[in-house]
Amino acid sequence: MDGAKDAVKQISKREKELQQKTEEKLTVLWNELPGWQQDNQYIHSGYRPVTNSYGKSFASVGYIHNETVNIWTHLIGALLALVGAAVAYHTLGSRYESATREDVLVFSCYFFGAIACLGMSATYHTISNHSHEVAIWGNKLDYLGIVFLIWGSFIPVMYYGFQNEPQLMKTYVTMITTLAAATSTVSVHHKFRTPALRPFRALMFVLMGLSAVFPVFHAKSLYGYSQLCESIGVGWMFLEGFLYILGAATYAARFPERVYPGRFDIWGSSHQVFHILVVLAAMSHLVGLVKAFDYEHSARGGVEKFMFLKVAWR
Repeated sequence: MDGAKDAVKQISKREKELQQKTEEKLTVLWNELPGWQQDNQYIHSGYRPVTNSYGKSFASVGYIHNETVNIWTHLIGALLALVGAAVAYHTLGSRYESATREDVLVFSCYFFGAIACLGMSATYHTISNHSHEVAIWGNKLDYLGIVFLIWGSFIPVMYYGFQNEPQLMKTYVTMITTLAAATSTVSVHHKFRTPALRPFRALMFVLMGLSAVFPVFHAKSLYGYSQLCESIGVGWMFLEGFLYILGAATYAARFPERVYPGRFDIWGSSHQVFHILVVLAAMSHLVGLVKAFDYEHSARGGVEKFMFLKVAWR
């Protein structure tokens, strides 16, 4: 009996020693991970061990592992968006005499969404190895950031796209805001986080993403495609949509690591490609917004019939 107890103690001691050695490593292999960390079986190495420490998780930003590119692409993207917001704030008003506070407001919506999305994503990927519980709420932040980006990108498009149709603008802004609130709830509330409701969560994001299609086609029927190319930079938005779809498809297919397992553990995996394409898509959207702003205040001398705050919400 005593021998059995001693054997159990020895096994327990060895398990603790093994766990301690694993935690002391900077990176570990796939088969050394706990089940909740095992997400992509085609990535074999470069994983950070569980830290149970925010300090250690944030310290991992300073060395190379398979989340390094995911962290830095969106961290740099968030910082660039922050700088862009500061530049826009100081230049929009002086660029044209007809520029108004409403221009600053709608650009602020975009920059808020971009900074929130990229910043939350970088934060999630940094702390995802802290513990299972922290990874869960960090993942919620990641999804919430996507909602903010979609909403923030939508608002300025409606402002410049329906400058002569304030009621239509109000309808579409109300629609996207309602969808954003619903999708945010689905993303963070524990009742909607069950595996059985995963299709419902996915559907909410798809509907929110596709919601931009309806007003664009509506505006096309009212003003024509050539007008939309000038008034909202629709060509840049199509490029944005293509980049998002390409990124999502690459991420879903887990290409190229599915074809060459273990070869893209640190550099070039599907998730990293997705992150880079998200940043490029956000930049494409910004180029379209600047084009819309320039057209509004150079070709038409500013929004005359439509005041975003004073008319639409009467």
